[in-house]
Amino acid sequence: MLQAGDLAPDFEVTVLVGGVRTQFRLSEQRGKRNLVLVFYPTNREPVSAQQMISYQLEREKFVTWQAEVLGISVDSIMNTTSWEREIGPFDFLLGSDFWPHGEVSRRYGVLREVDPFRGASDRAIFVVDKAGAIRFGKTYPVDRLPDLEETLDALRELART
Repeated sequence: MLQAGDLAPDFEVTVLVGGVRTQFRLSEQRGKRNLVLVFYPTNREPVSAQQMISYQLEREKFVTWQAEVLGISVDSIMNTTSWEREIGPFDFLLGSDFWPHGEVSRRYGVLREVDPFRGASDRAIFVVDKAGAIRFGKTYPVDRLPDLEETLDALRELART
């Protein structure tokens, strides 16, 4: 897994924002805003739903710290679209790491090699600063909701530097 201080590997994925599909390339965000990359195992998994809903409920806190959230799973964009319709809409990005399967997750060192959820992403969060450096990275058990305050603390610390 990548660590704080590493340069975040560039990638391009199809994303949804408010139900609209577009392309997202990490390198195009440099200099614009901080990013919170949220890897999660699959759509339609209860903890993942709780996690995405909590980001929507706390959206203003991320905006305050000049950060955009990008949720990433290995599910297809069609699957992600229907899932967002069920539990959203969300004002942040949901990305599909479907093809080539798990390539972004692999680059970040969070592609699961063991069950449960073999071939899916670990539940992991990376805070990437405007220059493209990872400032915070952590994996969590797949069945546990990450502590939102940990991520917000990383953004607060980033604002102080």
